Parts: sequence; C-alpha cells; structure tokens
Amino acid sequence: MSRFDLKNCCALITGASAGIGREFARQLAGRAGSLVLVARRRDRLEELRHELTRRDPNFKVHIRPTDLSDENAVTDLCGWLEREKIAIDLLINNAGLGDRGPFATSEPKRVQEMMAVNVMALTVLTRSLLPGMIARKRGAILNVSSSASFLPIPGFAVYAATKAYVTSFSEAIRAELHGTGVTVASLCPGPVHTEFSQVAQRASGSREKSGPKFTYVSVEDVARAGLNAIERGRPLVIPGFLMKLAMAIVRLTPMPLLRFASRFGK
Repeated sequence: MSRFDLKNCCALITGASAGIGREFARQLAGRAGSLVLVARRRDRLEELRHELTRRDPNFKVHIRPTDLSDENAVTDLCGWLEREKIAIDLLINNAGLGDRGPFATSEPKRVQEMMAVNVMALTVLTRSLLPGMIARKRGAILNVSSSASFLPIPGFAVYAATKAYVTSFSEAIRAELHGTGVTVASLCPGPVHTEFSQVAQRASGSREKSGPKFTYVSVEDVARAGLNAIERGRPLVIPGFLMKLAMAIVRLTPMPLLRFASRFGK
C-alpha cells in the first residue's frame, strides 16, 4: 500500500472541536495546505480556526458545523464540498459517540445516534470522497476506531460493535484500493483523557472508575501515531506499548476464554 505525503494536503477532520480531532488539526497545521473542520459546535470550531490562523494568517481553514447523527446534514456536507470544489485528499473520520451501561436500559435515541455517527456518517463520507481520491491517484483515509473493536465488551456493547465495523471496513477497503495510490488505516487507541468518557457516561449510571494511569495515552501521542500510520502506509496502529501488548494477547485469545473472562467484568 502506498504511503501518503501530508505536505500541502487538503484534510477533512470530523469531530474536530475537541480531543483527538482538535489535536489532529493542530498537528496538521504547518504541514497541510488547508483544513476542513467538522463538528456540531460552531463556537469551538471558530476558536480552533482562530488558534490555527493566528500562527499563520495565510493558512486556509474552513469550518462546517454539522450534526453527523443527522443523515441529511451529512448529505449537505458532501454537497457543500462538491459545490465549493474542495478536493479532499486526506479524510480523518474521527467523530464518535459512546454509551456506557447495559444495552437493555439504553436510550433508543442514543443508540441510533451512536450508530449514525460511528458507522453511517463514516461510511457515507468515505463513499463520497473516495472516488475523487482514486481519480487523482492520491489520497488517504484514517478511520479512528478503538481497541474496543477487537472484542465484545459488556456494558459497552453497541460502541464496541460499531468500532468492530470500522476496523473491519477499513481493512476491506484498504485491500480493494491496492495499487490506486490511496491508503487506508485504522487507529485503535485504548484509554485517552478526552471528553468521550464523560459524554458516554449515563446520567443515571454509577460513575465509571478510570483505569490505571499507565494505560492512558495522550491525545498528542494518539494523533501523532495516526498521522505516522498514514505517512508510512501502515494498515492499523494501536498507540502505546502496553495497549499494543494487551491487544496482541486479546487477538490471540480464543473466544470461549474471552466469554469466560467477561463474566468477571460485570
């Protein structure tokens, strides 16, 4: 699979207003030619654009407030890119939603939003932008998945399942794109200190305890690992040595043992 040169690329980042998405934007500033920042909150996008253009007033940063859980809004985003003739050659599907707690007591609307953002929006954006990359024989797609994609997780069932889709989808289209000049990678971080955990926590649920500090990886390191994977043409990256080791063990463990172990995680 070909490598991708980040220099002067035009990158679209979803979930760009905070956390890993914001860090992607910061690390691409000075390397990318232009950015399209997508998230729900206009005020945060404005703040980020101001931060990035303050460093370089000539740096072109488009913002597009979009609710990715709304199918029509995703379609509008794709149409806007086409009308504005913005040729994206780096797509970072970073936006994601979680929901922590038993599936039987989950809010149906939250489940629908999670599947819409984690699966549908990612798939629709990829389908919309991929043909142009193939035609130009240059492009890269970085899908932010999760280490949760490697195993079923009771209490995080839908989130883990949607991320399993992202990892599998990324591997499949990567194989399809061999020889086209377009590379695809999935980024599978473990615990990261972002807003994600607070948003995923249910108001009525018990407070989830944080894992050991040594298992966490910084947003800076996660974003850097993702961009390095794209530059080097790597198919999948798990940031952090401990998470790499843990996920290697998980991926080699037979499912009956994982089922048995999951009983003690309840």
